[in-house]
Amino acid sequence: MADQKSNYDLGLELRRKMFGPQGADDQIDNASDYMAPLQDIVTRICFGEGWQRPVLDKKTRSLLTLAMLTAMGRTHEIKIHTRGAIANGATREELRELFLHSYLYCGIPMMVDAMRASDEVLTELEAK
Repeated sequence: MADQKSNYDLGLELRRKMFGPQGADDQIDNASDYMAPLQDIVTRICFGEGWQRPVLDKKTRSLLTLAMLTAMGRTHEIKIHTRGAIANGATREELRELFLHSYLYCGIPMMVDAMRASDEVLTELEAK
C-alpha cells in the first residue's frame, strides 16, 4: 500500500486537472495561516475523497455541482466549476441545457445569473 496516493495527493491532482495551477497550487501556496486549513479540507476531503468516489464519473459530478450552485445562486463558484466541467468533458451545449433546465426548479433569475457567469468563462476559454 506504500504506492497508494493519499487523499491530499489525489485531491491536488484533480484540482490541477480541473482548475489549473490558479485553482490548485496558487490557492494553496497563497493561503494565509488563517485560510490554510480551508485549503487542506477542500483538497483532502472535497477533491481527495468526495470527488474520488465510485459510481458517478467526474463529468456527472461537475454537472451536478453546477446545478446545485445554480440553485444556491453562487455565481463565483459557477465560474470556477464551469472550468472544471469543461476539463471533465462537459460540452458548452450540455452546460447550456443544464442552466436552461434549472429555471424550472430554481427560477429564471437564478438561471440568468448562472448562464451569464458560465458564458463569461466559456467565452474566455474559447478565446485562448
